[in-house]
Amino acid sequence: MQKSERIQNGYENFKKGYNCCQSVVLAFADILGLDKKTLLAVSVGFGGGFGRTRNLCGAVSAYAIVLGLYRNHDSDPHKDKAAIYKEVQYLVAKFKERNGSDNCGELLKNVKNLTAGYEPQVRDDEYYRVRPCVKFVTDSIEILNDYLELGG
Repeated sequence: MQKSERIQNGYENFKKGYNCCQSVVLAFADILGLDKKTLLAVSVGFGGGFGRTRNLCGAVSAYAIVLGLYRNHDSDPHKDKAAIYKEVQYLVAKFKERNGSDNCGELLKNVKNLTAGYEPQVRDDEYYRVRPCVKFVTDSIEILNDYLELGG
């Protein structure tokens, strides 16, 4: 799949109501070897900055899910973890260079009427108009796609 198609896919999935993490993970479904239902289930809890706690951005969390599934290591747990951690840290640094933070709460600090708790906000025109989340989804897809294309 071309980068522009991945980005469009992530954008459309976010607009359909999937969270940031789900939208990024689904953009890489063609290389992950799992069906859409499973990918959605694996990534559902990472939205809203990890379970809507406004911590690590879900679009950033997706790096670990995608790389973990894509690399599918099973030889040496220590080496496997170290390899993925190194890649994830590189990608997170790239995201932070673009956006200034990887923390959901900080990324959304200028969004008025940001609700707390576990209930997701209703996705309506106003939600999409004031939320920068779709930018974080598309940035994450672009960063990860470029990394993988370069042999990362």
